[in-house]
Amino acid sequence: MSDLTYPAAVILGVVEGLTEFLPVSSTGHLTITEKLLGLQVDAADVTAYTAIIQLGAIAATIVYFFQDIVRLVVAWFHGLTDAQARTHHDYSLAWAVIVGSIPVALVGFALRKVIAGPLRSLWVVAGALLLWSVVMYLAESRHARILATKGERGEGSVTIRDGLVIGLVQCFSLVPGVSRSGATISAGLLRGIDRVTATRLSFFLAIPALTAAGLYEAATTDLGNLGKGQMGVGIVIAFAVAYGSIAWLLRYVASHTLKPFVWYRVALAVVLIGVLLSGALTAT
Repeated sequence: MSDLTYPAAVILGVVEGLTEFLPVSSTGHLTITEKLLGLQVDAADVTAYTAIIQLGAIAATIVYFFQDIVRLVVAWFHGLTDAQARTHHDYSLAWAVIVGSIPVALVGFALRKVIAGPLRSLWVVAGALLLWSVVMYLAESRHARILATKGERGEGSVTIRDGLVIGLVQCFSLVPGVSRSGATISAGLLRGIDRVTATRLSFFLAIPALTAAGLYEAATTDLGNLGKGQMGVGIVIAFAVAYGSIAWLLRYVASHTLKPFVWYRVALAVVLIGVLLSGALTAT
């Protein structure tokens, strides 16, 4: 990726930071942006760059939720040796995050060549944006019914089963255009978990999944071809923008549904399909 300029690296960092945790698909937006910048979206160094700059967004998550992370780690270790500690909800929440992180790691590693190759197509992005928008809409609608009848559950009631189900659904986010946060938050809503807790759980699940993906690409890709300076810029910009994005999203979901994101995704998909059909952009 020697032809990646520093202004382009800044743009990609901003896109990553803005979209990583919003339910609009960061990979989908990065793929579109990379194509507009004239990059080959299914090239190995481009897909690696996309994964590696996600480390900036993950660093922002760790900093933002540092006290929560420490709390969960301490609760987990205490629970391993203390029966009384195992009754605390933080112990169950920690296990929910651990168990929920396993499926996407296994599926992502097994299908890594497919994800970095055939799935890196703007047609895939457009289709996934549309199809998962339906899931998000249905999740919000069902959650409203759950809220009206049974009432929603908070962080203290999150179970290991919740983590497993949400983790399995997170595997769909390996398809560009689905959105990892869109998948996990939707799954949480379908489980009857309140929107803020589902969003926080989505952040927690992002840490192991995206860290593993970024470090794997960094370890297995010739970083000399990426443009180390450009990569560093992308990571730093992604960190700064993602930190603000996290704070904004948590405030937003406290009193709003995900439906505005659904309409945005649908509109973007329609525009993207139109552009592809016109021949103004090629899919890869």
